[in-house]
Amino acid sequence: MKANKLIKDLVYPELSYKLMGVLFTVQNKLGSSYQEKYYQRAIVSELQEQKIPFIREKEIILRYGNEGIGKYRLDFVIDNKVALEIKTVPFLKDEFVRQLLAYLVSANLKLGIVANFRTQRLTYKRVVNPKVVIK
Repeated sequence: MKANKLIKDLVYPELSYKLMGVLFTVQNKLGSSYQEKYYQRAIVSELQEQKIPFIREKEIILRYGNEGIGKYRLDFVIDNKVALEIKTVPFLKDEFVRQLLAYLVSANLKLGIVANFRTQRLTYKRVVNPKVVIK
């Protein structure tokens, strides 16, 4: 019963499961020695193969009130629901999680995943935006 509750409480459980499968497949095939751009290209290939909709390098406008004060690009937005940020660093830092949360708030997305391919095994963090309510 506990497992069913955990799955029910996950944000976008089916999409998350598929997306994590993509990330683990890429890590298993490429290992942990390449630059970020190569992992991004491999992720594109896997997402297309699995017919998972995505936008690559989606531009987000940072607003202060009604004024645009800057812009940034999310590595991926998956199915208009999940932000995916890719890293190739020795370890995931808290600042990456905080940055992803800020991106989620600006993009009005509920879920983000930051995935690091530099470690021997894929490391990742799921970040939930508490300001977005899913209907």
